[in-house]
Amino acid sequence: MFITQISAFIENKPGRLAEVIGWLAEDNINIHALSIADTTDFGILRLIVSDAVGAQKLLKNHNLTVKLTDVIAVALEHKPGSLAVVLREMEKINASIEYMYAFTSHSAHHNAMVIFRLENQDEAAEKLKDSDIKLIGSEALKELD
Repeated sequence: MFITQISAFIENKPGRLAEVIGWLAEDNINIHALSIADTTDFGILRLIVSDAVGAQKLLKNHNLTVKLTDVIAVALEHKPGSLAVVLREMEKINASIEYMYAFTSHSAHHNAMVIFRLENQDEAAEKLKDSDIKLIGSEALKELD
């Protein structure tokens, strides 16, 4: 029901993101989705990757602060209104969204995915299982590699 996201705190300076992404490439870790939020001195890089545990170890070996977090992935069609349907369902179950990001997919089963970090995530995930919203587990990520 959940997938693992890796978050890394990286310096907000030219070339640093390229360096971090390069380390993942050298270790043959595929990036499915990413989001970056910046502050004055640091950015929070959030990634959905082919090997979260391997990425965590790799980035820690490069002295980055890294955290693994469970997030909810929702499959949807890549067409107008698909996200609105999901967000209305989130509203119905009173789910508070901490953050979200999306990516398109070449999966045979869905065209796009939205990653959500929710307040009271376990409770929200249980309620979403009873809806028409299609939750994606980590096994679905393997078909993206």
